[in-house]
Amino acid sequence: MHVPKLTRGLVAAFALTLSLVGGQAVAAPAADTDRASAADTASAARVVTYDASGSAEFRSAVDRGAAIWNEVVDAVELRPSAAGQRANIRVLADNGWPRAITTSLGNGTVYIGRQAVDQGYDTIRISSHELGHILGLPDRKPGPCSSLMSGSTAGISCTNPYPNAAEKAEVEGNFGGAFAPTAGAVPLNVMLVD
Repeated sequence: MHVPKLTRGLVAAFALTLSLVGGQAVAAPAADTDRASAADTASAARVVTYDASGSAEFRSAVDRGAAIWNEVVDAVELRPSAAGQRANIRVLADNGWPRAITTSLGNGTVYIGRQAVDQGYDTIRISSHELGHILGLPDRKPGPCSSLMSGSTAGISCTNPYPNAAEKAEVEGNFGGAFAPTAGAVPLNVMLVD
């Protein structure tokens, strides 16, 4: 999550605290309150939880892939699920090829397949790429290493786990940012094998 959103929230909380501690609180004019409320709602990230308990040896790669998305987008935040909490995303390790099964935007199952890892593909790039599918991004093959969603077509030497500017903007739009979802968004209830 970017610092400006956190700063705005802290400033608002501090101002409210000061007004309450300093004596009588004075209500802001209704129009200003409505505008502030709408701005806070618009800037709030949608939290999407993930359960990586079944990701075996790829757990740290999954956590890093989620952290990368959190670094680069504001409209959604990926968080590990709490014990006993049903997660939006289940992440599993298996011996097949990496893939994602989307059930709806921000929901589905990711498989970190050992077949691609055994062939030399980077585990963090795989994780970030598959999470990208759950966030609404389709494959963009063939493609260069600078495109996260180019997947395996960038080759085993590609270790870039970061989405490019267009991919970031598309995820922002998918989760209520300033951009509308594009026509190339991932269809739901399908398996995307990379």
